[in-house]
Amino acid sequence: MRGTRAVAVAAVVGLATAVVGGTAVAEPGAGAGHDRIDRQAVQRALDEMARTGAQGVQIRVTDGRHQFTARAGTARVDSPRPVPTDGRFRVGSITKTFVSTVVLQLAGEGRVELDAPVGRYLPGLLPHGDRITVRQVLQHTSGLYNYTAALPLDPDDFEGIRYRTWAPAELVALATARPLDFEPGTSWRYSNTNYVVAGLLVEKVTGRPYGDAVHQRVIRPLGLSGTSVPGTRTAIPGPHAHGYVRAAGQVVDITEINPSIAYAAGEMISTTADLDRFADALLDGRLLRPEQRAELTSVLPHTAGYGLGIEATELPCGVKVWGHGGGIPGYSSVVLSTEDTKTRLTASMTSAPDPGQVTGYEEVLAEVFC
Repeated sequence: MRGTRAVAVAAVVGLATAVVGGTAVAEPGAGAGHDRIDRQAVQRALDEMARTGAQGVQIRVTDGRHQFTARAGTARVDSPRPVPTDGRFRVGSITKTFVSTVVLQLAGEGRVELDAPVGRYLPGLLPHGDRITVRQVLQHTSGLYNYTAALPLDPDDFEGIRYRTWAPAELVALATARPLDFEPGTSWRYSNTNYVVAGLLVEKVTGRPYGDAVHQRVIRPLGLSGTSVPGTRTAIPGPHAHGYVRAAGQVVDITEINPSIAYAAGEMISTTADLDRFADALLDGRLLRPEQRAELTSVLPHTAGYGLGIEATELPCGVKVWGHGGGIPGYSSVVLSTEDTKTRLTASMTSAPDPGQVTGYEEVLAEVFC
């Protein structure tokens, strides 16, 4: 699930104040004389993020052959233990990029046509399935109402559905009970419903749960050992930082939820190292055939820079980056890369109990990419 532009996601998410110190950690093999990126400037920016609202933040920066991690904040609200630099986290809508990759792979194999109606593969699922194409679903030009707008996602009400198991068809039904936002193909609006439909399409075409296809086609080939599709499993496996909200006046650890509420729109778990490897392989053309790689980053004048499960943003300094952001209760994340993949940034931020305006993220972007 997602609520903001990818590049700005961590800068505008409402989080709380947590005053803590940070630690930069060099990866093995990082060159001591390589100083294009000022790591102290990056660390100061992360410390500012923790001071102004994040419970914790971890990032991984790749610059050519050099890579480093940095962190700020704490892993838990009641402990000084730092955020693990190899920690796992809920990636939210970055899940969409994995799902789109699988659909594009199926298109390259001739098993899916991007400009065919969704109704060809999922008859009866959508009232307008004969007018909404696979491409429109992947690019958010379908007009489908965003089902998450119909859910009680504020902290007080979310507690009541936190552990509920949702069937994908239920999520789609929340959307199809509303009229289309616009005629398919005529405009652009981000809608999580699109990727619930995409996940169901993958399941119909492959005959297996969409998570199996993601594992077989992306996770296993790339060796993404910290990445998983949890389904209904509520816990985050392995080392991880905790996210918090305040509900009914009490501090609530929101780390454990039933992620079926997000399904193929945002349920996955990963690490900064795995997301970095995924972005590198995807943009470098190692996961898609040339035609589908070109489709991945194809944008239209009305799609706000959004391709097929990935989006482009031009930073104030003029550098264009590709990637995706993600938000789900407790966690905000982002993966960004220049198109040549020479410079990449992956980050995860956990929420503190009370909302606040996080500052420092734009400074991280400027130092890494500009």
